[in-house]
Amino acid sequence: MPVIPRHQVLQGHSLAVSEGRITAVLEREAALAIPAAEHCRLPGHALLPGLVNAHGHSAMSLFRGLADDYPLMEWLHEHIWPAEATFVSEAFVRDGTDLALVDLILGGSTTFSDQYFFPEVTAECAATAGIRAQLVFPIINIETAWARNSEECLRQGLALRDSLRDHPLVEIGFGVHSTYSVDTATLKHVATLAHELDAIVQIHLHETRGEVEDSIARCGDRPIDVLSQVGMLGPKTQCVHMTSLSRGDFALLKDSNSHVIHCPRSNMKIASGICPTQRLLGHGINVALGTDGAASNNRLNMLAEMQAAALLAKLESLEATALPAMAALELATINGARALGMEKTIGSLEVGKRADLIAVDLSQPHTQPINNVISQLVYATSGQEVTQQLG
Repeated sequence: MPVIPRHQVLQGHSLAVSEGRITAVLEREAALAIPAAEHCRLPGHALLPGLVNAHGHSAMSLFRGLADDYPLMEWLHEHIWPAEATFVSEAFVRDGTDLALVDLILGGSTTFSDQYFFPEVTAECAATAGIRAQLVFPIINIETAWARNSEECLRQGLALRDSLRDHPLVEIGFGVHSTYSVDTATLKHVATLAHELDAIVQIHLHETRGEVEDSIARCGDRPIDVLSQVGMLGPKTQCVHMTSLSRGDFALLKDSNSHVIHCPRSNMKIASGICPTQRLLGHGINVALGTDGAASNNRLNMLAEMQAAALLAKLESLEATALPAMAALELATINGARALGMEKTIGSLEVGKRADLIAVDLSQPHTQPINNVISQLVYATSGQEVTQQLG
């Protein structure tokens, strides 16, 4: 499953890989004739580009099951933020991230984006595990275990970005928590810095209808309008959740070439709302897929997330044709790569790209018979079929 070209399924084919890059896509017989250090046979498997988890909070794996079945603001203010104030430390982040990385890798993720405290620790964990990471250091006005205020967040985050500038696996961007937890002056400052540095900005945005209504009551503008006014929207901006959208919101996203990160299982669990993926894609807006953290999802499995996204889109639109299997697979691969600014490197099986590959076992009873490989990947897998990561 190369993903590009779209809908193409190559049977009886192989990939040639050298020094971590794809050097050829060719028929199996021709591949076997090439002298190679290793030939890896994968009968009954689909070979895919590694999945891209475009939003999460890895260390929050240690909060899995801590505060289930609460609405977002009660979940945050009465459970998660107090727990973070009590438990978060460098050691907490290291242990939680290591646990999350095992979960991510077993579920087929070869690239992940993370927004959490002590990102320098997360960077070390990712490098040790050999997984590609985009770390957006947290920016929030409240005091945390990592920083006393947003100014210290920026100082420490920018120092980390400088220290990892040439890292082969880890990239650093800005992780603005939200418009309700970061003041306008800081938003403007981050927008300026991100523009000057050509850096990614990720923000929780329009996660609930209540967030939008509160913003209008507080300052007279919708959260996305606030970002537009401070200059934060653009092709390096990742808007996470986006469940409550107006016609004007679609226009702002489209005109600015901003990206949307859809977290369907998390949004369903906290009853935040439904991201209108089919309409966003219809407007030409790039939509990627993320699990969010294990505290609000409980799983960090992108196969499960693809299935949830496809089914939820059909329910939201009442159209069975909404977000078909191929589009759901793109959300987790090439669209995620585009959102992270990595589409020239990962997201599809093309010559010259990094060999971030996964093998998915489709020989099990629940994935047979294979009438349509793409449909089986999205609708029939349980999330446990990834047997290998290659590259």
